[in-house]
Order: sequence, then structure tokens, then C-alpha cells
Amino acid sequence: MRTVKVTGLIPARYGSSRLPGKPLKMIGGKSMIQRVYERCTQAALLDDVVVATDDERIVAAVEAFGGNAVMTRVDHLSGTDRLAEAAGKTGADIIVNIQGDQPFLDPKMIEEGVQPLLDDVSLEIATLMVPITREADLEDPAVVKVVPNLAGDAMYFSRSRIPYPREAFDHKVYEHVGLYVYKTETLIKVSQLAPTVLEQVEMLEQLRWIEHGIRIGVVESHCANVAINGFSVDTPEDLARAEEILEEYGLE
Repeated sequence: MRTVKVTGLIPARYGSSRLPGKPLKMIGGKSMIQRVYERCTQAALLDDVVVATDDERIVAAVEAFGGNAVMTRVDHLSGTDRLAEAAGKTGADIIVNIQGDQPFLDPKMIEEGVQPLLDDVSLEIATLMVPITREADLEDPAVVKVVPNLAGDAMYFSRSRIPYPREAFDHKVYEHVGLYVYKTETLIKVSQLAPTVLEQVEMLEQLRWIEHGIRIGVVESHCANVAINGFSVDTPEDLARAEEILEEYGLE
């Protein structure tokens, strides 16, 4: 019997410059936060799922569909800081940071991220990656790349193409999938670390952790359709596309 408690935390802010009230936007008759929450409850390795928010409207919506939510301060600078505050209220040993704007998340992706921390007690953080197959994504700064070492730990994350092919060579380039799994004490620790130069140059928070010497295990995801499972809703256009995805893939 597993004695380690694993909790999925979904940070959800009401304010969004591009899509205000994003967590409560409806997709096929359900709010986005409900869709994310219900996906998470299907992950076998999660013992609990909690929404961490700074808005009473989101708490009310979550509780209305039978979910759990906790209030956090309104002045957090990042989702990681919000998670760290909420983590202390869960009693969990391992925290999964689940994006609240990915309504088609595959629960198996959560399990892929959690398993490394269960297998290796020395590992503090784990995340996912997938091979890049679209040529345009190689040069797109919005597509974050990651290079792991032979042990499976991240060496670097970048918005640039890495590794750069100075000469023709058959190799894979991996996209980072932003699902993080932390030991709870590590999550609290990283939320207190000072920003670093690489983080500020690339605008990637995970570089702060690497610069401070924290191991980040990276697992290649083998889920069926990462392009859909990792689809994020950030704009009204994305919201319309989410409705189309429901129909195209026969999702409920």
C-alpha cells in the first residue's frame, strides 16, 4: 500500500488580460475549471484534487460541481507562489501542478509525471517532454525546448532551438510540456528562491531551479495525442477551438 499522499493542485485566477474570467468560461456546457478538474480525478496516482484560487466566484463554481477549492492570497507574483501557499494546506507529500486552462488534459500524463518521484526518492521535481514534429515549432519561441542528460535530468530549457544543428545530424528536439510534479518541501523551497539571470533572460521560471542546483527529471510522454491533451485556452479564439475539439474527438 502506498503511504505517500499525492495531490493535484490547479491554480486558477479570475483575472486574465486576454480572457477575463477564464476558469469559468463554458466549453460544451461545462466550465473550463470543471473540465480540468474532472480530467484530474481520473488519474490513478492522485489521491486528491484541489483548486487554488484568489476569487470567491471560482470557489463557488468548484464547490457547485462537488470539487475542492482553497483560497489563496491575491498578491502572488506567480502560479508557483500560489501553489506553495496552497500546498501547505493539503497535507500532501507530492504536489502536481496542473494547468487550469488545459481542458483536454490526459490523466495518464499526470501519472507519467508522478511515477519518477515515487521510483526515486532523491528526485525533487519531474516534468514531461515530447518530440517536436512540426518544423515551425523548432523556431517558435512560444514552444519551449528542453535538453535532458543521459540520466534523464534536464540540462537546460530554452525558447531557442536546442540543440542547434551546426551540421546535418539526425537528432530529436524536445518540447517541454508544462506539467510539474514536486515534493511539497521542494515546492515551498523554490517559491522562496531569488530570481536568476538565466530565468530573466529566457523568462522561464524553471531555469531558476536549475541554476540553484535542483534536479528536474524529464520524462518523454507517450500519450496518444499530446497536441490536443496539451491544448491551452488563452484567447476567445482558443475557446472557440475548444468547442470544435469537443465535436471532432467526440469528447463529453
